[in-house]
Amino acid sequence: MNNNDVAVRSLHQKAYDEVNQCIQCGYCLPVCPTYISMGTETASPRGRINLVKMAAEGNIDILEDLKEPIDFCLGCRACEIACPVNVPYGSILEHAKEAIYNKEIETKQNSKFKDFALNLMFTNKKSMKLMSDLYYLYQQSGIQQFTRKTNLPEKIIHNVGNFEKALPKVPKKKFQLKRGKLYAAKTEETKQTVALFLGCINDALFYHVNYYTLELLRLSGCDVYIPKEQTCCGAIHAHQGQLQQAKQLAKENLTAFQHLNVTAIITNAGGCGATLKEYDHLLKNEKDSNWTHQTNEFTSKIKDISEILYTLNLLPFCQEVNETVTYQPSCHLSNVQKAGHFPEKLIRQVPGITYIELPSKNFCCASGGVYNIEHYDESMEILSSKMSEVNDIKPDIVITSNPGCFIQMSHGINTYGEKQSQSMHLVELLAKACDILI
Repeated sequence: MNNNDVAVRSLHQKAYDEVNQCIQCGYCLPVCPTYISMGTETASPRGRINLVKMAAEGNIDILEDLKEPIDFCLGCRACEIACPVNVPYGSILEHAKEAIYNKEIETKQNSKFKDFALNLMFTNKKSMKLMSDLYYLYQQSGIQQFTRKTNLPEKIIHNVGNFEKALPKVPKKKFQLKRGKLYAAKTEETKQTVALFLGCINDALFYHVNYYTLELLRLSGCDVYIPKEQTCCGAIHAHQGQLQQAKQLAKENLTAFQHLNVTAIITNAGGCGATLKEYDHLLKNEKDSNWTHQTNEFTSKIKDISEILYTLNLLPFCQEVNETVTYQPSCHLSNVQKAGHFPEKLIRQVPGITYIELPSKNFCCASGGVYNIEHYDESMEILSSKMSEVNDIKPDIVITSNPGCFIQMSHGINTYGEKQSQSMHLVELLAKACDILI
């Protein structure tokens, strides 16, 4: 090990024991999307773990040899489920990304635009509100209709512009939820008192999903708090190696929720829920022991909307949905929160539904946060395989449970779909069946 290299020393300290848990058996290979699509050992969990080990020993360069294989990882963590010895791949990946980011800072190779977007936009309530207002104006003014007819976004910003047509249609701004409020249950008896985590992207561009989440909770007998000072969960920061920023956001959220007397903290985005669920891991080495107590209590309360709705079993279904439906699970909801089966159970309860499983439903759709933007071609190769299964089913609706998955599957339908199916968040389907669509 190179004792003079701070990044190498840090990686060795944080990840070396973890990488040595891997027995290189290869059980992870058949479940890894990038290994299947790329076919190289360095695109597999086993291969990446070995590279992290070599980097921690100072035998390979962090930027020249480790960065690209790590960047090409989707972080779906299906390998953790397949691993017979419980290697903490998510933690290894997190530390590798941190080492890469710190090395980029040290050598001044970090992206200034990415740093700006992560730390001055997603974490800033005013910036996110401005984004939401501009998107609403863009949609309502007719500009969106014009740009879609002329394919202007694709021509100007190429791969990123391809996703413009996949963005959701948002309702009137009056349906954007107010922070710092308690919304009372719509039943005679209150079954639970819960808090709702809004998220940053959901609150800006998917606020109809938050609205339906709130209303379904109220219809199921829940009083719902929406803490005023909640902020971004930190998922995007952690996935980009900015662990210090992610830790700061975690502390802000813990503070925002700590005084609420609630039985559960509800999320409706698999990626956000997984990050919130692992705050205890994120903050485990903090010197202040108070954080340990707070994180243990906080993480034990994190529940996806599908889990609590299924458990309460009080949804007032009153509308038949005579549609053929399939479901693309969120990797983080399934592999980290271990709650990926609840959406499917709820879908099967919807009256009138014809539900057909995707054969490879647990295989990642290759959204991966911003992976589909940073590695568009690689993402599309995986998505096209997923869409071949969707095309065989020819569903009317493709259900998702995460905003990134929603956009990715919408883009898949627009690009590879043989039938113009509709991509829909789970709560939209449930709202339709409960006759509360706006």
